[in-house]
Amino acid sequence: MIFGAMSEPTPKKRLSREESQAQTRARLIETARQLFVANGYAGTSIRDIADRAGYSQGAFYSNFASKEDVLLELLRGHMEAEAAQLSELMDGGGRTPERIFGELESWAATLNRDVSWCVLSIELQLHAKRSPTFADKYQRVWDAHRAGLGGVIGKLFAALGRRPPAEPEELAAAFMALAHGLALQGAGARPDPSGRLILLFVRGLIANAEPVGSASAG
Repeated sequence: MIFGAMSEPTPKKRLSREESQAQTRARLIETARQLFVANGYAGTSIRDIADRAGYSQGAFYSNFASKEDVLLELLRGHMEAEAAQLSELMDGGGRTPERIFGELESWAATLNRDVSWCVLSIELQLHAKRSPTFADKYQRVWDAHRAGLGGVIGKLFAALGRRPPAEPEELAAAFMALAHGLALQGAGARPDPSGRLILLFVRGLIANAEPVGSASAG
């Protein structure tokens, strides 16, 4: 009986130091997210995060200075992803108003769908109230997100040939407050109305906005 030569297993690619650290960091962040949602921020220790992720506390401190830094990273990651989605949505030119609103509706349908984010929103807000140092960092991330969303809102009104009724960043702050408040009220409730209500307000503002080039009232 003739046996064919056995193929040698493909060797595992050895991760670079940077890739290994990025993998460790991502695992710690995801593990922390799960534990914060399940046990609360106060009920989760650095040892809990490291043990559940399969690392030492030294590995944790090689990536984060404190538990607050992980919480802040979760906030930053969520907001950057949201801003990137909206920017990508608005960057393509030559679309009709109907298509723009259709894409916005598709995005709005996913808003606050992640129940764990609704819970984390509560943890973030509570911890910002209790920790002045965290509150300052929290506000900086929030301000950067507001500026990014303000840019998207400005592009939306410009694409539709309308003048925003207030500064785009002010409108962004209002929509962020609405989304955050609805998330806090509706954590665990389904269906979540956040996206639908925000888009309803956007449509109302645009419908009543002055066309670009028209004389301002007053």
